Amino acid sequence: QVQLVESGGGLVQAGGSLRLSCAASGRTFSVYAMGWFRQPPGKEREFVARISWSGGSTYYADSDSVKGRFTISRDNAKNTVYLQMNSLKPEDTAVYHCAARRTKTIATRTTPREYDYWGQGTQVTVSS
Repeated sequence: QVQLVESGGGLVQAGGSLRLSCAASGRTFSVYAMGWFRQPPGKEREFVARISWSGGSTYYADSDSVKGRFTISRDNAKNTVYLQMNSLKPEDTAVYHCAARRTKTIATRTTPREYDYWGQGTQVTVSS
């Protein structure tokens, strides 16, 4: 089992940057595939990005609003996964959640049901 705690959210102006962190408990973090999802106000949770257990494979939402602006990475020595968000837009406003699944199998994993563990989320607000 793993516990996840997100941090790094906040209020930022459009065009700014934030780096979200997700710290995981436990000694087996390196065998977990990790993902980032977001839930805008009044909307369903949506996939943002995911990274394989080793960090060697990443996948991003197809939406043009994410690709090229967000970067997912991980540091297994620190039990942490990151989401670097650049050129932020008001439509990026959401609660951002990290998620984990214990697997070394490479897959896209873009739906919430494909993950077993979730953090409480961190609020990101982008002002225009």
